[in-house]
Amino acid sequence: MNELRKSYAREGGVWPFGGSRQSRHVALDGVSFELRQGERLAYLGPNGAGKTTMIRCLSGRTRPDSGKIELLGRPVDRSSARETLGLVPQEIALYADLTTRENLTAFGRFHGLRGSELRKSVQWALQWTGLKDRGDDLVSTFSGGMKRRVNLACGVLHQPEVLLLDEPSVGVDPQSRQRIFSMLDQLSDRGTSILLTTHHLDEAQTQCDRIVIVDRGRVVASGTFDELLRQTIGGDRNVHVRLDQELRGEGNEPLATCGLPLSVTPGEHSISAKVAEIAIGLPQLIDAIGAAGYGVVDVEVQSPSLHHVFLHLTGHELRD
Repeated sequence: MNELRKSYAREGGVWPFGGSRQSRHVALDGVSFELRQGERLAYLGPNGAGKTTMIRCLSGRTRPDSGKIELLGRPVDRSSARETLGLVPQEIALYADLTTRENLTAFGRFHGLRGSELRKSVQWALQWTGLKDRGDDLVSTFSGGMKRRVNLACGVLHQPEVLLLDEPSVGVDPQSRQRIFSMLDQLSDRGTSILLTTHHLDEAQTQCDRIVIVDRGRVVASGTFDELLRQTIGGDRNVHVRLDQELRGEGNEPLATCGLPLSVTPGEHSISAKVAEIAIGLPQLIDAIGAAGYGVVDVEVQSPSLHHVFLHLTGHELRD
């Protein structure tokens, strides 16, 4: 996708001499990124950053004002999107008064499956979701996590090469989240490219190969988590060492020998430091503490997270 732009007209008040005033809301302002085969890409941004508009453009439901979207080297249109893409919305899109099997059959037909091909896909989906024994149960009797799994299966019955997921684990417990990502692992293993939006930054950090962060319709950073760290706040760890006694006002000169940025406050029972290489810096810090006459009670190492990167880049919490 290259230089995608999309804006919408919206009411902007009243002119002094009557009539309504219109302005343009820019949802996408030159967005560019690529999704590689078999890759899992997280697309993150504060509310209003253009994530939903992006999903709608990629799925062929909204026409961008300008820019280019290609799937497998071909421009996207409704026909190619239907064959190549799978779309799983955030809202549960199931028929509550139908069974699991009936829901899967209905959505399989929406995707153009018929006959033995449809029956084979439904059987695969029941096995994949772990709901083979619940195929004849109404989905209205299912837990939120089970509905999420069926919802996901309905979007991939036609084995799409690209899957768009909008908040795939919203509202489910940690065990169900893990089950959903295990299902996605199987799709990735067979070469499906997955783009997902999520408000769970830990999911993006641990479950995705690369991350794209958008703000106000623009891409502000992209890359692996380690690359984003290096581009923004660096990879230093914050180390907190609790001591066996209060820090004295004098006699702390040996602490300077560790060569690390330190936070030392007389009267406190702890020392804080920034450490780039834990295997090298932490032993140096511990030796310097001992040389200054203190004992170590506890050590806590805090690694920078995607949350820190996101705040640094956008100035917002993800739900702002």
